[in-house]
Amino acid sequence: MAELKCSKCRRMGVKLFLKGDKCLSPKCPMVIKPYPPGQKSKRRTPQLSEYGKELKEKQKLKNWYNLGERQFRNYIKEILNKRGKVEDAVSLLIQNLESRFDNVVFRLGFASSHVQARQLINHGHFMINGKSVNIPSYKVKIGDVITLHPSSSKNKYFVDKSAGLKKNQAPSWLNIDADKREGKVTGKPSLEEVAPPADILSIFEFYSR
Repeated sequence: MAELKCSKCRRMGVKLFLKGDKCLSPKCPMVIKPYPPGQKSKRRTPQLSEYGKELKEKQKLKNWYNLGERQFRNYIKEILNKRGKVEDAVSLLIQNLESRFDNVVFRLGFASSHVQARQLINHGHFMINGKSVNIPSYKVKIGDVITLHPSSSKNKYFVDKSAGLKKNQAPSWLNIDADKREGKVTGKPSLEEVAPPADILSIFEFYSR
């Protein structure tokens, strides 16, 4: 399974951080073999068609947030149906994806990947504003406070994670109190700060066909 996840990054040609800490180490396959799987390093990568380029950009962002095709398509279609300005559509998509509960848990440093964040949420380890929430797609809002469920506060994983929370650089729209192991949504994510690894306009073009 680990090799499959690393193959996705190599195939896309960009780090999608699907394996957490391993992605930051010298052992990352993207460092060792920075070319598509099954391809010799010196061989030229074949030119993609316009459709192929759009598909690749879509796959990058979808995998970056660890979403299934149906989930990801729904986010895109919801925005396309509004028919707003292109610039607004791009920013709105990133805001919607970044505001997912699983992404917030990842950004706060409670998990080393989106995959792990989703698992922790599914297992009921977190609360929002004092209420247990086990839905990874739940959309957080400004003012929401994310805390550990009381039954999880002494869990060895979270006890060991405390030191890492202090080192984690959360984005400007989130605040983390490492001592309390508590996070708060203080603003809205911006496209500039998120810097997604994909051409968002190409993704909208792909789903507009």
